[in-house]
Amino acid sequence: MPHRLARLVAAVLLGAAALAAVAQEAVIRKNLAERLPQLPKIDEVSKTPVPGLWEVRIGTDVLYTDERGDYIVQGSIFDTRSRTNLTEERLNKLTAIDFASLPLKDAMVVVQGSGARKMAVFADPNCGFCKRFERDLLNVKDVTIYTFLYPILGPDSNEKSRAIWCSKDPMKTWRDWMVDGVAPPKLMGKCDDAAITRNVALGQKHRVQGTPAIVYEDGTRVPGAVSAAEIEKQLARAGRS
Repeated sequence: MPHRLARLVAAVLLGAAALAAVAQEAVIRKNLAERLPQLPKIDEVSKTPVPGLWEVRIGTDVLYTDERGDYIVQGSIFDTRSRTNLTEERLNKLTAIDFASLPLKDAMVVVQGSGARKMAVFADPNCGFCKRFERDLLNVKDVTIYTFLYPILGPDSNEKSRAIWCSKDPMKTWRDWMVDGVAPPKLMGKCDDAAITRNVALGQKHRVQGTPAIVYEDGTRVPGAVSAAEIEKQLARAGRS
């Protein structure tokens, strides 16, 4: 009997806590909607590890508020004990990309070594960091790299992307340009470059706002030109997941 009673009390307490959380969420939603009518539709309200602070999720954007929606805070929460950016971790989960869902037919492909490991990259041909990153990629072993042309830096980026995509060997043309500075051949005649338009739409859908942007097989996204050593760590981590 004591054990049953303890379980019953625990269940009641959990139920009460859940009801209280639902009620609190309703208060926050109501107050923010009334006071900030310009605020987009709130998708989710949830507790944070910080007492009295609630997360308000709008799409893949995260804001914070108190338990009555009296204040809005925009920024990052840091856990000083673990030295981790909790907001960044949350955003990484929200913006994770299912690798299996990527339209790989719209990417240029290169296999290095066995090609057993996989990664995808969104890159702009006029991005200096992408050029440095491409040189580092040459040192990564046993990986298949899918590069999605993602021209977001201006009209010339789009023109270069079309010339690269429509060349006889797009991946070779890409690396000739990014690594050795050999300009892609001038585009002659018509070419089916719809993949580039689809890539831009894909990147916008997943809020890829800068290049290079890397996606690993476990869905992890990493922005920026990380080193070959860091790529190896991420590939190993993705392989264990």
